[in-house]
Amino acid sequence: MRIRPLRDDDCAVVDRLLAAAFSGPQPDGSPAASPPVEVVLNTALLGSAEFIPELALVAERDAAVVGYCITTRGWLGDEPALGLGPIGVDPGVQRGGIGSALVRETLRLAEARGEGLVALLGDPAYYGRFGFVTSTELGVAPPEPTWGAYFQAIRLGGSSSAGAFRYAAPFDEL
Repeated sequence: MRIRPLRDDDCAVVDRLLAAAFSGPQPDGSPAASPPVEVVLNTALLGSAEFIPELALVAERDAAVVGYCITTRGWLGDEPALGLGPIGVDPGVQRGGIGSALVRETLRLAEARGEGLVALLGDPAYYGRFGFVTSTELGVAPPEPTWGAYFQAIRLGGSSSAGAFRYAAPFDEL
C-alpha cells in the first residue's frame, strides 16, 4: 500500500469510494437515492478556502485508490487547528489497516507542519488508538455539545490552546 496526496484526477474515484463507504440501505432495504453527506461535504471542502492540499491523502493498493482522508483548517478559538474527516476505506478492504495508515500519516504530516491540534467526530474506540481523547479532556469544546465522547482531539507539538472548536465553513452548511 502507498499513501500519497490527492490528485485532481482522483476526485471521481474518491466520490465513489466515500459513497460506498458511507452508503447503507434505506429502512425499506433500497439503496440510498442521493450521495451520502460525506461525499457532498468532501466536494465542498476541496473547493473551500480551508482546503490544505498536502493533507488530502489517498491510499493506493495495486494502483487502485482504496482509502481517502482529508484534513482541513479549523479553529480553536482564534488559533488555527485542524479538522480531520471525512475518512473512508473501500468496503471490500476495510479492517485491513488502510484507515489506520491514513490517520497515522495525517498526524505525522500535521505535526511536521507545526500544527497544534487535530479534532474529529468519530468512534472513541477506534481513534483512541492514535492518541485521540474526548475533546473536553483537553479543554476543547465541541461544535455540537451533544456529540459528547465522539468529538475527540489530539494535541501535537506541545500545544496547550483551549476553547471552542470550529470546523471549516462547509461543515456549517450541512
